[in-house]
Amino acid sequence: MCTGRIDLAFILRALSNGMDGVFIGGCRLGECNYITHGNYHALNKVLLCKKIMEHIGLNPERLRIEFMSSGEGNLFVEVVNDFVRNVKDLGPFGKSEGIDENALNLKLKAITKLIPYIRLVENERLRVHFDTVEEYEKFYSSEEFDRLFRELIADKLAISEIMLLLRERPLSTGEISKNLGLTPSEISRHLKSSARQGLVKYEESQWRFALA
Repeated sequence: MCTGRIDLAFILRALSNGMDGVFIGGCRLGECNYITHGNYHALNKVLLCKKIMEHIGLNPERLRIEFMSSGEGNLFVEVVNDFVRNVKDLGPFGKSEGIDENALNLKLKAITKLIPYIRLVENERLRVHFDTVEEYEKFYSSEEFDRLFRELIADKLAISEIMLLLRERPLSTGEISKNLGLTPSEISRHLKSSARQGLVKYEESQWRFALA
């Protein structure tokens, strides 16, 4: 299968099902067997996913992509063994990062709900093309990408988490803040934005927010 078919949903499904890490192996850049250069698209997706993982408190080293030819069997074995050792050193997914299981499930579910939106902004605003892995890594660690990530994904993810929490029961700003680890002012900003869109409402009798 061409790595161009790799989707954020595949990675999240593996992690949600209890995998401690995900390894993706593809053709060397510039040596695509299908002339689609899908491995470049896969690298974009993986680096974006690593950024999302880091944002929610997960070690991005749990996700790895490597490029090699089909004739490099020894290299494949070496790289996979190295990845397995690293993941074992990291420990159980979520637990070693100190994330409560319920909180982790909420974060993964919130990201999964955003996948159609993330695909859209990736295609329209985040997809870049460089010749080397080093150039991709430089872009994804740049201030420009950090700004785009905050603008396009981070706020949407926080709102997605808030919507999932409010689906269970009405909550105050302070309660949501405690659940998500965000400041009350950040939660207030997201709630005001969601209220303007008709997604939430304030129930004065309970002094809490609820789904509209």
